Amino acid sequence: MQIQHSVMKPIATTGTAHVQEVVRQAHEELRQLLQQRADVMRRIGTIKQTIAGLANLFGEEVLSDELLELVDRKSSGRQPGFTKACRMILMEANRALSARDVCDRLQQKSPPMLARHKDPMASVTTVLNRLVAYGEAQAVALDNGRRAWQWVADSQSAAAALPVSA
Repeated sequence: MQIQHSVMKPIATTGTAHVQEVVRQAHEELRQLLQQRADVMRRIGTIKQTIAGLANLFGEEVLSDELLELVDRKSSGRQPGFTKACRMILMEANRALSARDVCDRLQQKSPPMLARHKDPMASVTTVLNRLVAYGEAQAVALDNGRRAWQWVADSQSAAAALPVSA
């Protein structure tokens, strides 16, 4: 019995080392993929802001119906979702917004949507935090110490994408 035990120990140790290496590699790949997702979401935000800015300057008629839907400026036939509405408010803002600011703008744009939520502030805060997790927004501290959120966009890319007027 003693002999079998000592023979099996190196196999178990080798197996554990192999599993730990697989876990380490999977962890590293997951970390890289999450970083890539954040980079892609930031780039998507930049492109959407650029397109929205061009539509504001030249009129929405310069955009196809498909593009209007892609940048969340045209209804897809169903009522827009709460997350989509929060995303648009944040994207269109030229500054960081508090959850209260987002609630106020939702109230102006779509009172029925806000009315469906038992605790609108909590719902908005949850959505804003999810947008941070998706890499689409970032949380910042206002001068008064309160938390606010702003749309994430690579400002250099956005500036480079806009036409230069002569």
